[in-house]
Amino acid sequence: MNNLKNFHEHQNILSVVSKKIIKVVPVLMLFLLIASCSSVRVAADYDKNANFNEFKTFAFYKPGIDKAEISDLDKRRILRAIETELMAKGFTKSENPDMLVSIFTKSQQRVDVYNNAWGFGGWGWGGFGPGWGWGWNQQPTVSTRTEGTLFIDFIDADKKELVWQGMGNGYLPTQNLEKKEERIQEFVSKVMEKYPPGMAQ
Repeated sequence: MNNLKNFHEHQNILSVVSKKIIKVVPVLMLFLLIASCSSVRVAADYDKNANFNEFKTFAFYKPGIDKAEISDLDKRRILRAIETELMAKGFTKSENPDMLVSIFTKSQQRVDVYNNAWGFGGWGWGGFGPGWGWGWNQQPTVSTRTEGTLFIDFIDADKKELVWQGMGNGYLPTQNLEKKEERIQEFVSKVMEKYPPGMAQ
């Protein structure tokens, strides 16, 4: 009788735990997906021989910007955000600049597949004896999203040499214009945290 009682108690525990996991795991996977989508990964490279204290004025480098394969609307959004960040750092826009600013972009469709459904398995032997177990159900969730990369180039106007390049990579909304505007500003802000070298946060 005691063995039978213990067996039923074990089944009840498994049932409760399984139900909790079924509720928690999809929420956890959704949280991880949102977190990965919201983050902007940034990096920067620069010429160690360049004196960045000499750069006080800037202008946009049209020949380079024209090559960016995005709409003119998105170009203007990016350039406005860059201009705001540079002016906040003490730069002045000039027709005779110390530094030229160019951009380059690329994007790709990313497909994510998640196995995020917990369910009951079949009858078998477990650590507590025979009974119903639980495990993964092979029911993948597939999502498609656009991942964009933004490069911001700073060029020595006199030498015509690249002295600094920042890169930001992350999820890019394509349908909601308001969210796109906010996302572009976030991209630029995160990348510009890397400038000047040695002052990155």
